[in-house]
Amino acid sequence: MAFQKKYLPLLMGTAIAAGIFIGGKLSFTDAPDRLFSTNSKKDKLNRLIDYIEYDYVDDVNTDSIVDVTVNGILENLDPHSVYIPKEDMQRVAEEMKGDFVGIGVSFYTYKDTIAVIRAIEGGPSAKAGIMGGDRIIFADGDTLYGKNVEDDVLVRKLKGPINSKVKLTVYRKGEPKLLNFTVKRGNIPISSVDATYMLTDKLGYIKVNRFAESTYKEFRKGIKDLEARGATEIALDLRGNPGGFLGIAEQIADEFLEDDKLILFTKNKSGDIDKSFATSKGDFENGKVFVMIDENSASASEIVAGALQDNDVGTIVGRRSYGKGLVQREMDLGDGSAVRLTVSRYYTPTGRSIQRPYDHGNKDYYDEYLDRVSSGELLDSENIHVDDSLKFVTPAGKIVYGGGGIIPDVFVPIDSSMQNETLSFLLRRGFFGNFVFEELEKDRHLYDDVSRRDFIDTFEVGDDLVFAFQDYLNLRSDSKVTFVAYHNEVKQYIKATLADQLFGGGAFEEVYNQTDIMIEEVMRLSEGAGVDDAGLATE
Repeated sequence: MAFQKKYLPLLMGTAIAAGIFIGGKLSFTDAPDRLFSTNSKKDKLNRLIDYIEYDYVDDVNTDSIVDVTVNGILENLDPHSVYIPKEDMQRVAEEMKGDFVGIGVSFYTYKDTIAVIRAIEGGPSAKAGIMGGDRIIFADGDTLYGKNVEDDVLVRKLKGPINSKVKLTVYRKGEPKLLNFTVKRGNIPISSVDATYMLTDKLGYIKVNRFAESTYKEFRKGIKDLEARGATEIALDLRGNPGGFLGIAEQIADEFLEDDKLILFTKNKSGDIDKSFATSKGDFENGKVFVMIDENSASASEIVAGALQDNDVGTIVGRRSYGKGLVQREMDLGDGSAVRLTVSRYYTPTGRSIQRPYDHGNKDYYDEYLDRVSSGELLDSENIHVDDSLKFVTPAGKIVYGGGGIIPDVFVPIDSSMQNETLSFLLRRGFFGNFVFEELEKDRHLYDDVSRRDFIDTFEVGDDLVFAFQDYLNLRSDSKVTFVAYHNEVKQYIKATLADQLFGGGAFEEVYNQTDIMIEEVMRLSEGAGVDDAGLATE
């Protein structure tokens, strides 16, 4: 999303500087009589901003200067202390809260118009009669189409106070005139559980995409649903999950751990240690659990995986996780912006820190993924570098390592298609979604009599649809895109995207996972395959 900064007067710039000054003081243990004492380093920053505001030869946005200064300070601390500008705060807060107030549609801008992909089931728009394929062209008389309308402007038009009403004018293909709907805005969930379904008669699958305020509630509902369908084993998919609230990770780990088992402990600058233990509320303590992780599973995901691994519970499957063992606390800077500042480190129950080193700067830290690729680590567990000085032992005698991520009990190499630049390009640019939308637009009634279950289990994407996708790309891409070696993978993406646009609610994952090699490994383990000393499945 693109956001624009507005110029602020000196008063606001001074207020921000004062907020940083006071907030910094209050975050530590200074006595009241020292709160407003002189600090030459902070005075220097305030004076410089004043000099620029009053004496610099050109007009300068001092707000931007403060932003740059804050970012510069944080970049010299650690890779995960970050600044959140005020224009980003609402979006970030909504993502972490797990809902927002809106009309309840999944949409994208198609040919300069809001095109509804799907009205969220049970949401305000679905209740009002909005359907997939509808174009929303007016909201309360305001125009919502045209090349000059930004996405964030469109979102603001559709959002509003809860229970407020918005009058929408809609174009629907096949209708002789525009349609009018009055939609009452409501709380729209931002789901953090992407999919919940049964892989086998006994093995349930649940995918968590982040750890937001609503995640534990969604997770509990998913687990209960799976148990009702006969699940005695759970495949918990944390691949690509970047983390979130530490407390939510603790609650999810608690579901699988016996009472009073250590989940993790944190240590702050002063050396204070805070331990977190499992409680009596865990409902899946006697069931098998397989936790799937990859190189993009970070933070709260690693807390869950590490807590279970160090307590000898379940099996961790996949590739070495990201390696983030720092804990941040969000702190208000007084002008609507905030900073997420690292305040402690966390340690798994055996006492290991899984934080990757960041001694050589943030760029090298974030480029480490390239090092993992070049070293062959994503293809062979033998290429994972471990430090014997960071060796730890679980209660059952299993050896685990600190120093950079969670190393799985069972290694699964990365699928070659995930490293293919062409497929990555097509996914990143949204070509699959746009193509499928246009195919559905030709005749949405083709799928009226197809149930979700039948579509997932029996529908097949024909070669003609793949060739049509190739033609679609040739017309819209600057360079010729070919995917001859990944013909079947393209078929799978098209089917999964069709399922998502037709049915939603985890249909994409249920289709896509049918050829997922890590899930195949979990199913093998569920059926009794053992694990050898190298962390590989055996019959």
